Amino acid sequence: MLSFTKARMKHERLVAYVEIVLGCVIGGAAYPLLLVPNNIAPGGLTGIATIFNYLWGWPVGVTSMAMNLPLFILGFKEMGHIFVFRSLVATVLFSACIDLIPLPPLTDDILLGSVYGALVLGVGLGLIMRGGATTGGTDMIARMVHKRFPVVTVGGFLFLLDCAVILCAWFTMSAKAALYALICIFINAKAVDLVLAGFGSAKACFIITNRAVDITQRIMNELDRGATVVNGTGAYSGQERTLLISVVSQREVIPLKKIVRQEDEKAFMFITDTHETLGEGFSALAE
Repeated sequence: MLSFTKARMKHERLVAYVEIVLGCVIGGAAYPLLLVPNNIAPGGLTGIATIFNYLWGWPVGVTSMAMNLPLFILGFKEMGHIFVFRSLVATVLFSACIDLIPLPPLTDDILLGSVYGALVLGVGLGLIMRGGATTGGTDMIARMVHKRFPVVTVGGFLFLLDCAVILCAWFTMSAKAALYALICIFINAKAVDLVLAGFGSAKACFIITNRAVDITQRIMNELDRGATVVNGTGAYSGQERTLLISVVSQREVIPLKKIVRQEDEKAFMFITDTHETLGEGFSALAE
């Protein structure tokens, strides 16, 4: 049992570092391909480095790494050593990929550059975060500030930093560049969220019915899916009701609705999307 646990931990560490390396390559490629050629500053210290590149031609990767390293030193004692080490590896590799990957620009259209640059960067950053790391010392500083001043949230601190970068882009580049940077930051955040939350298309179905036994049996027999039974009380009627919860694939929603309609026309049912579904019948439950 102990050897199995050790083997699993080694596997999880390996997967984490693969995600970090892959994320650094993908995210780093967004800069020479789409962001830097179109003078798009996507927030954070790399956004500041992009502005410096526009003004003085400084390499984005080296400049951002030079700004990040002191922040990692400050945050080393405050954060977990594993998180800091992985983040330091990710920052160095990410910065190297920005400057050293020899890729020609894909487009000189600033709209395409901001949209697709944000998507590629977001996928890369999302993979790095899935690996338990970050590419910015600003994250650690934000956590330290939040620890000392709880009223300042981590997200709020990073948002203020992004706003400051956009203002700098406005004054040093142009208002147009700043507005496109704002689009880039928004799309990038959504892409990161999608990678972290997952791309699953399963549906969580909630059914309030008086025919719970019959519906459950048909779900198990006809769809080969499970269901969870929750007993409750209707707030208006005061009567006891049964809530069934079942997660099915997208193609199984129609058959499930048919089962419910046939068994209980008065049932109340609502369906929601699931970002990631783990466990028996779906993806394996793992990091």
